[in-house]
Amino acid sequence: ISRMLQPIEVMDMLDRLYFKFDALARKHDVFKVETIGDAYMAVANLVKDQPKHTELIARFALDAIQTANETIIHEGQPDLGFVNIRVGFHSGPVVSSVVGNLNPRFCLFGDTVNT
Repeated sequence: ISRMLQPIEVMDMLDRLYFKFDALARKHDVFKVETIGDAYMAVANLVKDQPKHTELIARFALDAIQTANETIIHEGQPDLGFVNIRVGFHSGPVVSSVVGNLNPRFCLFGDTVNT
């Protein structure tokens, strides 16, 4: 996609997509950690006890795939089609913290995040 679009157009597409993902995160009660480039990281069972965390994140992921497939890549060039994404699941212990003070970031650390 980035080969076909100008950077501002890629940013517009990601903004439209992430706006929809944020709504899904609220719907499924998952916690959006951050976006890194074109990656959207959401977690369950982090900020509160969620015994069905696997189900929550799986339903979020399925809806995210469907939502992406309904998001047009470029509104002015419909022939480019719709966004396709892949999702991944990781499960295990993490440590979370806000790091830095100039531009503080909420981060997750641990093998669960890095592998």
